[in-house]
Amino acid sequence: MTNTGTGPGPITPDGSPVEFYSHLKPGGEPGIVARVTPPGGSVLELGAGVGRVTHPLVERGFHVVAVDESPEMLARVRGAEAVLARVEDLRLDRRFDTVMLASQLVNTTDDAVRSALLDTCARHAEPGGAVLIQWMPAERHDQWRAGMGRVDGDVTIRLAAVEQVSPGIFHATMRYTYGDDKVWTQSFSSRRLTDDDLAADLTAAGLRLDRFLTEDRTWVLATPAS
Repeated sequence: MTNTGTGPGPITPDGSPVEFYSHLKPGGEPGIVARVTPPGGSVLELGAGVGRVTHPLVERGFHVVAVDESPEMLARVRGAEAVLARVEDLRLDRRFDTVMLASQLVNTTDDAVRSALLDTCARHAEPGGAVLIQWMPAERHDQWRAGMGRVDGDVTIRLAAVEQVSPGIFHATMRYTYGDDKVWTQSFSSRRLTDDDLAADLTAAGLRLDRFLTEDRTWVLATPAS
């Protein structure tokens, strides 16, 4: 199943509504990056979107390269070097103190794409550097129920529908609202990964699972294996 999106304004190839993401506030990600990156260090942000996390990182003094496949997303990024590219194809011939793979991209249902994403992380990380990966642990997949969500000011995010379409493969539709009149949907497929699955995929890319950085285990720290 392909990723799709509906609603006002541009929709990116993965179904993300640009205007909606522009309304989201930064969460704890800037602090997570700061924990593992030296002051003033370099950060490669893969899947940067509109700069929700980019901008706070720049304000903290990090040198950020923001990568996204959507020109409409990158047009809203300020203060960072913006690179228009698919993450899995990226080859900058540069290495960074921290490489950040956001948006649970690693839960793709395409094993070859997952491998390419992690290879991108590995070839851009400094020896001894940090690779931060956002993922959906297996137990969170198991908790998915239609109607789950949260409200943050004028923004509402709800899981409108979810279906297991084959063993370990889920198709979900999110419903986003802003204010009283703007509504978007985003549909995507996701693979349920276990800790062992993730560790094996990291090893194949030349990375080592170091530890989980958040209580909900959605942020993983990996390091180059050599």
